[in-house]
Amino acid sequence: MIILDGKNLSAKIKDEVKADASSYKKTPLLAVILVGEDEASKIYINNKRKACEYVGMSFLLIHFNDGTSEDKIVKKIKSLNKDESINGIIVQLPLPKQYNKDRLLNTISPEKDVDGLGNYSQARLLSGNPNFVPCTALGILEIFDYYKINLEGKNVCVVGRSNLVGKPTMLMCLKRNATCTICHSKTKNLSDYTKNADILIVCTGKKHLIDESMIKKDAIIIDVGITKEDGVLYGDVNPNVDNKCSYKTPVPGGVGPMTVCMLLKNTMIAYKRQNGIKDEE
Repeated sequence: MIILDGKNLSAKIKDEVKADASSYKKTPLLAVILVGEDEASKIYINNKRKACEYVGMSFLLIHFNDGTSEDKIVKKIKSLNKDESINGIIVQLPLPKQYNKDRLLNTISPEKDVDGLGNYSQARLLSGNPNFVPCTALGILEIFDYYKINLEGKNVCVVGRSNLVGKPTMLMCLKRNATCTICHSKTKNLSDYTKNADILIVCTGKKHLIDESMIKKDAIIIDVGITKEDGVLYGDVNPNVDNKCSYKTPVPGGVGPMTVCMLLKNTMIAYKRQNGIKDEE
């Protein structure tokens, strides 16, 4: 089995973004909006801040208390849209329950929607002509490219149908001429689908949902889910698949580092578009 090492690949890509960012006079800037006091969100944001600092991007955190009016947050996003110094804007998810996630995400200008979660970006993705690809899906594609994994004609099964990971990943695989199946919590006899997959992408957040009896020999496994128990991180895939699959992403150190890395890459793309710089991607 070959380990698909997202940690080392993300370090390589960050160095490329760093070199790219340093070649321009103006510094790219990412703005992150946090609402409330979710501790996991604060950790993720700190990782994004560190990554921005490493590549030479500016980082702006706007923190609203839980209970701040939604209109006030919308007004702030609109002011960030107009601020030419800001290239990318994201709203850190999850939001406290009383907020309308779709309203906030769709207030972000499509030109600055570097998470790719607004309706415009989602529609472009569905049409096969993406604006910004959501970061986790883009990170998975980067892993495929780096390890020269060709998707054309392959049976790809995605387990999980979120707008954040499952759906965009399926659409991007479809764009590469894979034959795609998407499964979810209401799928009956899940193993009937997973056992037929040449490439299995699992993004449910359910510890060890997939085991060796549910995969075909030499399958390629992309394990996106993370569950934390007693300070230990677990993926969606049981380690007992290791002797049966051909490639596998580890948890941690697989898809996770790539997600933050792709946010930097999308912010760099936004910066270039906004400054009339030809994007070579």
